[in-house]
Amino acid sequence: MNKDWLEVTIYTSSEAVEAVSGILYNTEIEGVSIEDPQDIEFKKKNPGDWDYFDETLLKVKDSAIIKGYYKENDDFEKTIKYIKESVENLGEFGIDKGEGIVTVAEVNEEDWANNWKKYYKPTKVSDKIVIKPIWENYLKKQEELVVDLDPGMAFGTGTHETTRMCIKSLEKYINKDFEVFDIGCGSGILSIVSSKLGAQKVIGVDLDPVAVKSSKENLTYNDCSNVHILEGNLMEVVHEKADIVVANIIADVIMFLSEGVKNFIKEKGYFIASGILNTRKEEVIEKLEKENFKIEEIIEDGEWVCVVSRV
Repeated sequence: MNKDWLEVTIYTSSEAVEAVSGILYNTEIEGVSIEDPQDIEFKKKNPGDWDYFDETLLKVKDSAIIKGYYKENDDFEKTIKYIKESVENLGEFGIDKGEGIVTVAEVNEEDWANNWKKYYKPTKVSDKIVIKPIWENYLKKQEELVVDLDPGMAFGTGTHETTRMCIKSLEKYINKDFEVFDIGCGSGILSIVSSKLGAQKVIGVDLDPVAVKSSKENLTYNDCSNVHILEGNLMEVVHEKADIVVANIIADVIMFLSEGVKNFIKEKGYFIASGILNTRKEEVIEKLEKENFKIEEIIEDGEWVCVVSRV
């Protein structure tokens, strides 16, 4: 096979994994793989929840590696320039870019389309929820709820601390008659989880058409007819209220959302906000309280924080 794919590799930090993934998904990317040693450390500490992990990744403990795959075209140089500049500017948002090195290499399609899959195995991320790649077999236990996901097109596979905290919070607070809004739905994982946990209706929204496509495709692997994925801004495409609004984004966006999101939450409803670095925790809490949210619970996992508040 011809070497007709370009592999862009970004050496960054675990903290920056989701931000860098977001940068890549703002481009005409065909696929992404993530090697995050923090995830591997989690797997090693929780061996009962994992079928596999690659010990060699522990050797790069201080660096996460994200790879994006592109077809070569006339705009590729502009794409690389955008990626390099965006990674370099992560510090302006309080995110540690790590090494921040960006490299490009030619690869055969089979080198990335199949080999990267070895890093994704069924993962139990909460008491009930198991995230299963669509090509893997998994014998579920009676109490488990399995989410089938294609991480090849995903913005998250459930292993990152921010996503795990959202899933655990949804598991704790969702009731069967609840309606849930998922802001910045990405791969659709939190929307699907909400449905699996018994929510009556779920709406996922994302500004990125690639994310919307990813979410809709992942819905086809799961029996979630009550989930609706919309492209656009929550405040423009949704005209109702939910019992829970969940947002796994970044601190600055959460603080911005706090000014208007309560208009989309029912009385005594919940706002689950994750993607917050612990260095921004007090700032986010102060902003939520200023907007008349009552802090219900603060969850911490590694250097990340999830804040559950109520209207």
